[in-house]
Amino acid sequence: MQRRHFSAAIGASIFAPGLRAAEQGVSDTEVVFGHTGILNGPLGAQIKVMLAGADLAFAESRAQGGVNGRRVRVVSLDDELKPDRAVANYEKLLGDGVFGFFGCVGSATTAAAAPMLMKSGAPWVAGYAVADSARDKLKGSGFFVRATSGREAQALVQHLTTIGVTRIAMAMLDNPGGKEAAALVETALSGQKLQAAASVAIKGDGANIPDAAAALAKATPQAVIMYLGGALPGQLMKASWALGVSPMFYGMSIVAGEVTVKVAGEKARGLAISQVVPYPWSESDPTTREYRRLAEAAKVPVGYYSFEGYLNALVLLEALRRSGRELTRPRLLATLRGMKMRVAGVDLDYAANGVTGSRFVELVQVTHEGRFVR
Repeated sequence: MQRRHFSAAIGASIFAPGLRAAEQGVSDTEVVFGHTGILNGPLGAQIKVMLAGADLAFAESRAQGGVNGRRVRVVSLDDELKPDRAVANYEKLLGDGVFGFFGCVGSATTAAAAPMLMKSGAPWVAGYAVADSARDKLKGSGFFVRATSGREAQALVQHLTTIGVTRIAMAMLDNPGGKEAAALVETALSGQKLQAAASVAIKGDGANIPDAAAALAKATPQAVIMYLGGALPGQLMKASWALGVSPMFYGMSIVAGEVTVKVAGEKARGLAISQVVPYPWSESDPTTREYRRLAEAAKVPVGYYSFEGYLNALVLLEALRRSGRELTRPRLLATLRGMKMRVAGVDLDYAANGVTGSRFVELVQVTHEGRFVR
């Protein structure tokens, strides 16, 4: 049976009268976290899968009596990745009485809300698709599980130069997050005494993909690193092939391999993606096996998005457990700031790395069926 416990929290207060405790968002039986992100369209579908993966862990915790006797509940609002909507959502969620935030999405949205979030003192855990510069704005109250984009860029460039590839181009989203990703790849290239063969910025609607493909073809790169979401990677690959050029394509973790294969067809096989979550189909790791068991029972798609949500939730649950029954925002923040743990073979250390716990990056390839192989 599929288990979903996310709600829209429209109109009514999150807590019924009489359930409020001294600490906002905490009752005797429940602790409530807020979430804001895009929930519609191709990217929204990915976020819903991520949240569904998180709820696998939260639901299992609820079935076992909760953490220190409290169930975790997440209230989710759609901000369409618009900063003003995100700020309004954060204000609403804080006003409605959430304890903290979990799994929020986006660079510009996070940066816009950062001053308010820091002032609120609310813990902010396990953000998704947030640029490194926006992460830094939450230092002290924001805690990311996934490795930084800079770490991804380093891993990709290191791999390419190790196999003798030196003409490397970039295809990035034409937005602040894409520009920052391009700068991080440039930094990684300069560390190898290289410069980008070309850099193209692609609009969110893909309108300039023909021009971008032509610019890449003119530069004759051996490989193209992509920071593109939704259908854009597949569209760029098809446009490049139509011009008679076939560089190797590499994606940062924002690239959805399954979607890319649907758009580009089986010729997309061999696309390599830097993943910041361990392989969800591992047979050797007990945490991964348990995730798949829960996902299959709940009919949640098994893959990197839901597994990331699941691992994010495990990190939050462990931080709550270590914080004890007398739960307060300062207590959870203190726990997170000194927290070290190992989950699914990944080491997290906030004491050493501050805002980001993990440095894990692994390259996988996409098959013609849209599956992933190491």
